[in-house]
Amino acid sequence: MDFSIKACDWSKGEANGFLTGKADVVVLGVFEAQTLTGAARVMDVATKGLISRVVKAGDMSGRAGTTLMIPEVTGIGAARVLLVGLGKQDAFNQKAYGEAVRAAWRVILGTKIGQVTFTLAQLPILERTGDWGVRAAILALRELTYKFSQMKSKPENGERSLRKIVFSIDTADEKAARVAAKQGVAIANGMDLTRDLGNLPPNVCTPTYLGQTAKQLGRDWKLKVEVLGQKQIEALNMGSFLSVAKGSVQPPQFIVMHYQGAGEPVKARGKNASNASNAPIVLVGKGITFDSGGISIKPGEAMDEMKYDMCGAGSVFGTMRAVAEMGLKLNVIGVVPTCENMPAGNALKPGDIVTAMNGTTIEVLNTDAEGRLILCDALTYAERFKPAAVVDIATLTGACIIALGHHNTGLFSKDDALAGELLDASREAVDPAWRLPLDDEYQEQLKSNFADVANIGGRPAGSVTAACFLSRFAQNYPWAHLDIAGTAWKSGAAKGATGRPVPLLSQFLIDRAGQ
Repeated sequence: MDFSIKACDWSKGEANGFLTGKADVVVLGVFEAQTLTGAARVMDVATKGLISRVVKAGDMSGRAGTTLMIPEVTGIGAARVLLVGLGKQDAFNQKAYGEAVRAAWRVILGTKIGQVTFTLAQLPILERTGDWGVRAAILALRELTYKFSQMKSKPENGERSLRKIVFSIDTADEKAARVAAKQGVAIANGMDLTRDLGNLPPNVCTPTYLGQTAKQLGRDWKLKVEVLGQKQIEALNMGSFLSVAKGSVQPPQFIVMHYQGAGEPVKARGKNASNASNAPIVLVGKGITFDSGGISIKPGEAMDEMKYDMCGAGSVFGTMRAVAEMGLKLNVIGVVPTCENMPAGNALKPGDIVTAMNGTTIEVLNTDAEGRLILCDALTYAERFKPAAVVDIATLTGACIIALGHHNTGLFSKDDALAGELLDASREAVDPAWRLPLDDEYQEQLKSNFADVANIGGRPAGSVTAACFLSRFAQNYPWAHLDIAGTAWKSGAAKGATGRPVPLLSQFLIDRAGQ
């Protein structure tokens, strides 16, 4: 699909070619109380009062999310007009806008329409700008058009009619809207990659497959990619990571992807190393391509969904792709430890004690708490990059679903500034996150009689103690943890990966780059 921007000031009665420009449909908004938007008023005049007559007849109430297609329109270049209800004008916020946009796209996607003139992004959205509206509309459309059918014997890859969307935008917002359109497409492409990796079956999306995908991503987007195998991981003394991989015939991989958009980092020393000019942001993604639970095996029901336990890794892949496509002026490194967690005669057992890369000994009380065992070594490895910040992303705990459900990603950090940046990004990207505590008192639950730390802290505050475990390996740089167990995929009829939190991470990096 092709997205383009065209400036126009409807409030002044300007049309700037929109009245005569060819399109299959023009999308116009109607507020409650039969109030037409500026674009709708201009189009109403051009169609000799057609739109106002339809509204006054009661065919369009303006109630949020309602739609009405008017066919065979004369007086303008578009053959049809799609009216979309916007709700109350004084309460038109991002939620109402999103509802209107999705309603419009659903109607259009159910037709043979190929070219659309879209005027809703120009509407004044509370606390938002027109360029935000453009990006949100693109992401909504791409979400509705995503399908995963490549594993079916007859893939559903039919060509869609919709090919061109022209956004009407205020002249003052035109430049920003062009950037937003580029960002929207890049983030959508990243989300599609994340979804595809999550939705692939675990017999296809193995650790080796992820390594191959990283190399292809490097070739496509000029990333420097390293994929370390078993012997190289052993040489790094990643005993915690390797302990999880022992029960599987699939070899582990340790993937490192470098995007260098801001040049070589200027070295700094000592405690100020993370403040070095151009110091990278490091994203660490949990890559368990199938999680049986190991010896602490999971219940059989819905175990097939444990292919989604690599969605943290998938979000790193998707974000790296988005960042490269946007050409952000900052350095980003993606780190992905990936393996399977399987039961076997040589698998990790409850009661085993393993030694992490930094020398910490860990008593494994439950082999299904394996994500933290692979992430802790990756967090230690991240120190070598003298990062400006490290964010790890993981489908880490069922406890986070109990706490937050499926709407908010769990956010943990002791760094208030970093946590604030991520929360701001989550709101801007409409990819919500909620900050949970990380108080030292919770560390007491991780005490072990036989090792430096236990890998679980019992049922109370399970997502918090998991984050506390990770925090022990992230002492030397600003760090945050995103628990996406409740937001990375959906179950039931809508089963599939969501692509979250690629929008949140992309916005965080856009903000960091000042773009």
